Amino acid sequence: GIRIAHAYGGEVVNCDSTAVYRRFDIGTDKVPTHEQAGIPHHLIDVVEPTAVYSAAQYARDAAARIRDITARGRLPVLVGGTGFYFRALVDGLFDGPGRDDGVRSRLHGVAARRGVEHLHRVLQRVDAASAARIMPRDEKRL
Repeated sequence: GIRIAHAYGGEVVNCDSTAVYRRFDIGTDKVPTHEQAGIPHHLIDVVEPTAVYSAAQYARDAAARIRDITARGRLPVLVGGTGFYFRALVDGLFDGPGRDDGVRSRLHGVAARRGVEHLHRVLQRVDAASAARIMPRDEKRL
């Protein structure tokens, strides 16, 4: 990313879900400042580890940074991550309700009482296609 940004007048935009967090320096592949070759890096160390930071928020933040970078005649170079944040930025997220902490808490309670597999069985009844994609013990996605 740094080489591309250097060659084409660009700036790096982090696309990794963990590099946005301050003090998450191990396992995030954050490039130390002294190795950034003078290339500006965006959306690294922007939120506290205790903050809730979603893919939707990332997409809004990244779109704003990209607009700013391109307005200055520079090339945004998106780097890192599994592709989820990139897809959220480029394709958007599903059409539906946003995060609902009350529902999330109730479902976590059901999983604690009846087992996460119960959530998977319920999902199979209401959305078989999603149940086929999501592992039976993946409580976060369920």
